[in-house]
Amino acid sequence: MRDHVARIFRDRFGGTPDLVVRSPGRVNLIGDHTDYNDGFVLPMAIDQATWLAARSRNDRRISLQSEKLGSAELSLDEHAPTGTWSDYVQGVLWSLELPLDRGFDAVIATSVPVGAGLSSSASLELAVARLTVELAGGGWDPVAAALACQHAENEFVGMPCGIMDQLIVASGIAGAALLIDCRTLETNPAPLPHEVTAVILDTGTRRRLVDSEYQSRRAACDRVAAAVGAPALRDVSLDQLDAVRLDENDRRRARHVVTENDRTVRAAAAMASGDVAGMGRLMNESHASLRNDYETSSPALDAIVEIARGHPACVGARVTGAGFAGCAVALVRSERVGDFTTAVGPGYDAATGNTSALYPTSAAAGVCLA
Repeated sequence: MRDHVARIFRDRFGGTPDLVVRSPGRVNLIGDHTDYNDGFVLPMAIDQATWLAARSRNDRRISLQSEKLGSAELSLDEHAPTGTWSDYVQGVLWSLELPLDRGFDAVIATSVPVGAGLSSSASLELAVARLTVELAGGGWDPVAAALACQHAENEFVGMPCGIMDQLIVASGIAGAALLIDCRTLETNPAPLPHEVTAVILDTGTRRRLVDSEYQSRRAACDRVAAAVGAPALRDVSLDQLDAVRLDENDRRRARHVVTENDRTVRAAAAMASGDVAGMGRLMNESHASLRNDYETSSPALDAIVEIARGHPACVGARVTGAGFAGCAVALVRSERVGDFTTAVGPGYDAATGNTSALYPTSAAAGVCLA
């Protein structure tokens, strides 16, 4: 991919880029919709990544060429949302507020599927942040960069996401997931046992997160925390939920978050002890909670999870990310990954009429110069 993006740069702009950045996507093994409730998540950065090749200009213009999304022309002196993909670039520049005196030409290529729940947006944001810090001559602080990119997505793009995506893309560790405390931003490595491989199950369905029901779920969480008198659902127990009068839908949303936090902490402990079966059970329980209480699964996601679990090599499977469409993730016995993908993809396609893509992946390092 490095050679690929450099070749596109030469074709588009002539010459060679000054810098090339690699920024991974992510898959969340367990702990969804807990990050914006100050809870716990267990994601890992993945092999699929966004690559950005760039070279400084002699003016204050920015010329972007995305292999998948087209071109855009920006200015360092104008930061106004346009409702297009370039808002993720503009938003990061706006949020970082670094003293760039010159613009740049950049080519963007990615193997992260867009809109699939694998954090293609955070991957792009952190690539731009890493480039901008380098061009400005500043020091790289992964946590500060993640917070700036989250701010850009919240306030410039208009997506009220939590910190999980940006923090794992910024801070990922090769060979390990990270247990992230989304309140303190403390991270603890959780190596994936060698006997299992994470396989991403792309249903071939897509959603636009800003226009989905994501924001209504977040509002429900805020209402329940306020009703209980807690700063966030991170601080709420099941007993407290039972002790207050709540709209039943709001109660179910909150129940997912409270139980998911507990599952996530236990899943990290299971991974640390090599309890693969225990990790799989917790993933299956998480999917049931997301399907029944948080209602962020879909018929396609349920189908691919059910077909995956029906294969003897599958330890556990669940929807991953925000849900509504996109991807699920399965833990699969490493020696049977080939058998698993050969069976599950065609089985799902035949059952649904969709076109799936299955990606065995490994835990990768966070954003870096390449």
